[in-house]
Amino acid sequence: MDVVRFRELPIVGIVRGIEANEVAPLAEAVAAAGLGALEITMNTEGAPGLIRSMVAAASGRLAIGAGTVLTLDDLEAALDAGASFIVSPTLVPQVVERCVARGVPVFPGALTPQEIHAAWTAGATMVKVFPAAAFGPAYFREIKGPFADIELLACGGVTPENLPAYLAHGASAVAFGGSIFRRDWLADGQFGRVEDEIRRLVRAWQSASTTIP
Repeated sequence: MDVVRFRELPIVGIVRGIEANEVAPLAEAVAAAGLGALEITMNTEGAPGLIRSMVAAASGRLAIGAGTVLTLDDLEAALDAGASFIVSPTLVPQVVERCVARGVPVFPGALTPQEIHAAWTAGATMVKVFPAAAFGPAYFREIKGPFADIELLACGGVTPENLPAYLAHGASAVAFGGSIFRRDWLADGQFGRVEDEIRRLVRAWQSASTTIP
């Protein structure tokens, strides 16, 4: 992942439970919608192979990462498959340490102030605040008070409607998953619908980012 490029449109799509035949059309839909970063969770069956296929299908148009990376074995399998960034639901110090050593962007998850600070000092590229919906956008404003330099990624319950509030209150990035990558839409081949919903998020970010100092 080119972090500088990611900051231009800091939205991550989270794919869980995808089937092999859905990889190519999903890559096309995501790229067409303008998104630049997509992760496949490691608790998806056959995740390394799916990551490898997604990297090939994206043809350089998307940064493909691995999510739900909880062990060093997960990390190595993901990197061997071509993942260019790593995401976890919590802080796994060994995973972050190895990512930092290898120059791989890493987004560990945290929620409380202590967890957020620990993840940042461990070397996080950004700290994934998860589940963000538990406390909402106002929580980010409170966290940024004492931790103004910590970059936060909001994950969980982000929509085009509340995305501007997350940005206004201090989120540097956002992530989305099952609300758009719905199992029924993917199974039915409704990739155009997926593309349209991602476009809504992208437009919301682009509109909101012009109003934030």
